Amino acid sequence: MNAVEIEQAISELAEQPFDPAEFPYAFLTAFGNKDTTIKRLRSGGTNKSDFAGPWGGVLQTNNIHLAACAPGAVAEALAALRASPLTARAKAKFILATDGVELEAEDITSGETIACRYVDFPDHFGFFLPLAGISTVKQIRESAFDIRATSRLNRLYVELIKDNPDWGSSDRRDDMNHFMARLIFCFFAEDTDIFATERLFTATVDRMSDRDGANTHEVIGEIFRAMNTPIAKRAEAKLPRWADAFPYVNGGLFSGSTDVPRFSKIAQRYLSHIGGLDWTQINPDIFGSMIQAVADEEERSVLGMHYTSVPNILKVLNPLFLDDLRAELEAAGDNTRKLANLRARMAKIRVFDPACGSGNFLVIAYKEMRAIEAEINRRRGEADRRTDIPLTNYRGIELRSFSAEIARLALIIAEYQCDVTYRGQKEALAEFLPLDAQNWITCGNALRLDWLSVCPPTGTGVKFQADDLFMSPLDQAQIDFENEGGETYICGNPPYKGGTEQDQAQKDDMAWVFNNISKTWKSLDYIAGWFFKFADYSQHTSAGCAFVTTNSICQGEQVARLWPLIFSRGLRISFAHTAFKWSNLASHNAGVTVVIVGLSSGSTGPVRLIQTAPDKRVEERSVQNINAYLVPFKNVEVTTSTKALSDVAPMITGSKPVDGGSLLMTKEERDSLIAAESSCKKYILPYLGANETIKGLLRFCIWVRKNEAEEAAKHKGLSQRFAMVREMREKSKKPLTREGALTPYAFQQIRQKGGEKMIVVPGHSSESRTYLPVSLHPSGILSNSAFGILNSDHYYFAILSSNLHLVWIESICGQLETRIRYSTTLGWNTFPVPKLTDKNRADLTAAAEGILLAREAHFPATIANLYDPEKMPANLRAAHDHNDEVLERIYIGRRFRNDTERLEKLFEMYTKMTTKVSA
Repeated sequence: MNAVEIEQAISELAEQPFDPAEFPYAFLTAFGNKDTTIKRLRSGGTNKSDFAGPWGGVLQTNNIHLAACAPGAVAEALAALRASPLTARAKAKFILATDGVELEAEDITSGETIACRYVDFPDHFGFFLPLAGISTVKQIRESAFDIRATSRLNRLYVELIKDNPDWGSSDRRDDMNHFMARLIFCFFAEDTDIFATERLFTATVDRMSDRDGANTHEVIGEIFRAMNTPIAKRAEAKLPRWADAFPYVNGGLFSGSTDVPRFSKIAQRYLSHIGGLDWTQINPDIFGSMIQAVADEEERSVLGMHYTSVPNILKVLNPLFLDDLRAELEAAGDNTRKLANLRARMAKIRVFDPACGSGNFLVIAYKEMRAIEAEINRRRGEADRRTDIPLTNYRGIELRSFSAEIARLALIIAEYQCDVTYRGQKEALAEFLPLDAQNWITCGNALRLDWLSVCPPTGTGVKFQADDLFMSPLDQAQIDFENEGGETYICGNPPYKGGTEQDQAQKDDMAWVFNNISKTWKSLDYIAGWFFKFADYSQHTSAGCAFVTTNSICQGEQVARLWPLIFSRGLRISFAHTAFKWSNLASHNAGVTVVIVGLSSGSTGPVRLIQTAPDKRVEERSVQNINAYLVPFKNVEVTTSTKALSDVAPMITGSKPVDGGSLLMTKEERDSLIAAESSCKKYILPYLGANETIKGLLRFCIWVRKNEAEEAAKHKGLSQRFAMVREMREKSKKPLTREGALTPYAFQQIRQKGGEKMIVVPGHSSESRTYLPVSLHPSGILSNSAFGILNSDHYYFAILSSNLHLVWIESICGQLETRIRYSTTLGWNTFPVPKLTDKNRADLTAAAEGILLAREAHFPATIANLYDPEKMPANLRAAHDHNDEVLERIYIGRRFRNDTERLEKLFEMYTKMTTKVSA
């Protein structure tokens, strides 16, 4: 279940008559527990509670200990649950007690508590989201309102579409989305005194609508018409007296059609429930992310999962420009002239998000700048001063029309809330209505639009004509900035989409951007288009940008394909935040690993490298340059090499059968063949690929050399398999495969003699492991899903198993989806290895044997078992740690401090090696 579904279930539970015996099970069901889980708890099979109350308690291991208690005994019941030794033994995260009137709960890990009336506990449902495996952030726990509002709006939306199916069609979807935006404004306005009377909208609809809701659409339509009619024209508009009480809103929000979908009795009830919420609690930065999913069929199933935390957004905005503003504020002190200069500078700053969604980045940027401005005004003794920061300096492009409308609405709400906070309710209300009808959020395709038109530089006459929001005319020209001059900062979290994940429209977008620029763009991630669009934009005006991106564009072949195009346009990486988890509200979701890359033009001097340490501490360094791999080193692109640049043994790619499966077999099939004809045993060898070496799977293959073919064909079991290979290859459309029909006993691509001792490196493996899943085998045939070094010394096992090598592979080879992708030409052949002495080799050999012995101690555990980061045995971890120390001392005489330092050293060595080779 997602957060919104949980809110709905919890709200329904609170509305039902309290049943003390049933409550614990209903509560757990609301958080997504399956019927079978509840059944086992009811039977006592998994319920270990020792609570002595009249209805007992329910203790769910690793989750919660809860109980219903006698009236007035909530505090005592909670204390008993806390004191129970079984609570600790079962590792319960929460305790909860209620008597149906009051409810108290505690998060045992953090010590946080809640105490409220029973009917109000849905207001605190965010507190309990970890029960559903949903990792929450502080903003969500403290503002369950946004999820509750989204949940109820979603129920209304679904109900209206059910009764008005035409409104759900592509032809009327924009009408429906616009209607929802109008409703949101009305709910907010009636609770924040924008409407003169409290609950004016909800109460009017309730009072004037028929009991069955049949005329609700007409009532709402008249209210909307009133809010689009200037006061001077009210008489001729002949509005009903009850609608005349609504103010003139303008802003395009209520212009155009006042058509409203028809309401059923249920839909009317939902509308009333939504109006009953306290909309003063709305957080535009959170709510916008959630409400955008209401109008999206594909996203409705994951409602509430797209919330981006404010701390994460600030990881982009702070180093991009906010830190600089705060530093200038600090330097200004109480100097009124310097403070005024800073305020004037801020009034001219433009923030532009070309993938703005519901406006999260723009809203947070606006709120943070208003906070800085408020401090300036306070220090200057002008606390009541009207803001100099124009909302229209916050520009956005969004593909989906409803998200674009919500972005503008979120900014309008943010402006009003800031005015209330910093100037007072009276002043805020005096200037809020009518709304500004200008359009500063553009609905369109950011990769197709000219960014200079949406966010024009100083001195240009560029205008942009686009679909205007809130139903204003389509030929309205884009507005000018209120304050010419100033700085432009472009930011956001554009869609990532790898080359193979892009649909045809997205591929066409990429072609639009890159076709005349590069011939190697097709493998680039979709987000690369945003980086290059900024590079192009920066040629016309000085600007800075920072985008959240998966780290794939800073790894592997994408580096050489994208970053020279950017650097050649005079840009440099002004700051970078290396890999961290960008989490959301998805259940059991740890978040996608991302980086933040900031770019600027014309800047010199040190730049900022920001890292999140394993203990979650944020560390920052000032460095001279950050390259495309996000390493503090000069700009360099690692390219493929057919031969190893270091003095190391060659690595081969495994042999490829192209056999339709007939040359491969399971252990059972091998045993059956040998049982029938024992002499064929010499032609069957272990087959070693990624799955076989990581998961311990046993597979075998037929391996027949040319001089053995005639003798091998005399074995009936082998001959039958050769015939199947021949038939499969003869039917192929590929000439090379058809040619292989002449040698059906052999693999199509042969890269080893057969039977050699080998070190095996899987071609793809999980990114969660701390080390590459390298293995050593006495003999076998290497699969084409893996790479290997044949007949090698054990010290190569130590090198390949090191953290140092993994860091290089992750950075240089890149990833397939999220998995690590290995490569001989890009990974092993380019990996810098210093000249090793005999002692170095002996020390590394001993370290390698230590790893192998530690593995052997846990036989028959597989590599998959042993290298699970949560379950890795202590002796194996220690053996790897010793191996890392031995190798790293060979490189620099001590352990490296972190991965960044490792990469710095490796890039230094790589540069020297390639310079030597080219010379």
